[in-house]
Amino acid sequence: MNSPTSVWLNCKAATMQTGAAQPYGLIDDAALVVGGGRLKWVGLRRDLPAELMASCLHTHDVHDARGAFITPGLIDCHTHLVYGGNRAGEFEQRLNGVSYEDIAKAGGGIASTVQATRLATELELTKQSAPRLLALMAEGVTTIEIKSGYGLALEHERKTLRVARALAAAHPVTVHTTFLGAHAVPPEFLGRSDAYVDEVLRMLPILHAEGLVDAVDAFCERIGFSVVQTERVFAAARVLGLPVKLHAEQLSDSGGAQLAARYKALSCDHLEWLSDAGVQALAQAGTTAVLLPGAFYFLRETRLPPIAQLRSAGVPLAISTDCNPGSSPCTSLLLMLNMACTLFRLTPHEALAGVTRNAARALGLKDRGVLAAGMRADFLLWDVQSPAELSYTFGSCPRLQTVFNGLIL
Repeated sequence: MNSPTSVWLNCKAATMQTGAAQPYGLIDDAALVVGGGRLKWVGLRRDLPAELMASCLHTHDVHDARGAFITPGLIDCHTHLVYGGNRAGEFEQRLNGVSYEDIAKAGGGIASTVQATRLATELELTKQSAPRLLALMAEGVTTIEIKSGYGLALEHERKTLRVARALAAAHPVTVHTTFLGAHAVPPEFLGRSDAYVDEVLRMLPILHAEGLVDAVDAFCERIGFSVVQTERVFAAARVLGLPVKLHAEQLSDSGGAQLAARYKALSCDHLEWLSDAGVQALAQAGTTAVLLPGAFYFLRETRLPPIAQLRSAGVPLAISTDCNPGSSPCTSLLLMLNMACTLFRLTPHEALAGVTRNAARALGLKDRGVLAAGMRADFLLWDVQSPAELSYTFGSCPRLQTVFNGLIL
C-alpha cells in the first residue's frame, strides 16, 4: 500500500456501500485514509492499521472531523445547466392554465431558450451558468452532468459544450458532458424533424472528435422525437462507442424505455408514464432510473413514476435536479432529496443512494459514489446526527466541508 497523506478521525461515515450490515453502510466511529486523490482505507477507527496511522502522524496530516457525518460527494446526474435567459413568463402562463405542451407548440418552451442561448456569447453563457454551478457545489455536489440541447445547431451546441468544459476547468468539480442535440426541432427545421435528425447525426461525430461529448441523450416524446428517430441517434452513438441516456415516458408512454434498454442505456429519466413492460426492460438491461421530482413538482404533474414496481424489479433509483429554465429551475440537490421522499415516497436511505452510488451508476462512473478503498476521495462533512436529516430538512444546508480529489475546499 502506498504511503497515505492524511487521515480523518472522530467522525461517523455513511459509506453507501451495497450489502452493508448497517443502513447507509454506517460506520459509527470511522477513519478515512486519503492519498493521491483516492481513499486508501475506510473502516472502524479501532481497525485502522498502526502503520497507516503512524505515517499520517509523521506527516502531521491528521484531521479531526469533530463528530461530523461523512458521506460521499453528491452527484447531480441530469442537468441542463448551461443556457441563456429564463422562462419566468411561461411559469406565469402555466399558473394561468396553459399546459407545458401547449406552450411548446406555440413556440415557447425549449424553443425560447434556444433563441436566448443562440444569441448569447460563450463568455455570456459562462457568466450566466457559473452561479448555478456554484450553488450546487455549495450543497456538496462534486460531480455533475451537463447536457447540451439549447443550441440545436453545430456552432451553438459546440458553444454550450465548450462552456461546460470551461466550467469544469475553472472550478473544483467533475463535469460530464452529454450531447442532447435531439432535444427539440429548431425553428429552421419546423415540420422537418427527420431532416433535423440527419443534422444531429452530422453534428455528433464532429463534436465527439473535438472531445466535447461523454454521452448522448435524446427527448423521446410526442413533442420531441419518435422511437424510430431516437434509435437513429442511438445507433450513431454506438458506432462512436458513446454510452446513451434517454428522456423517456415523461408525458406519455412512448416505449422509449424499451428502446433505451435495447441499447443498454446508462439511464432512463423522468418515467412518470413508465409501463410494467418498461420497468422489466430497464431491470433486465441494468439501466438506472433517474427520478426528477423538481420537474414533477414545477409542472404540477399528478402521475407518479411507478416507484414500487421499479423497487420490486431491482432497478437502481437515482435523483437529480434536472436544472433547466423551463421545468425545473432548481440549483438545490438537497431539496430534491426531500421532494423524492415527500412526493415519490422514497426512503431517506434510497434518496441518499440516489445522489451518490446510483447517480454515479447513471453516469457510468465506477470510481465514486461510495466510501471505499480505491474510490476517488470526494467526500463531505455534515453537521447532522443522522443521514436522514439530509432528506428531512429543506431550505438549509448543513454542509461543513467538501473534500474534492483529496483536497479540502
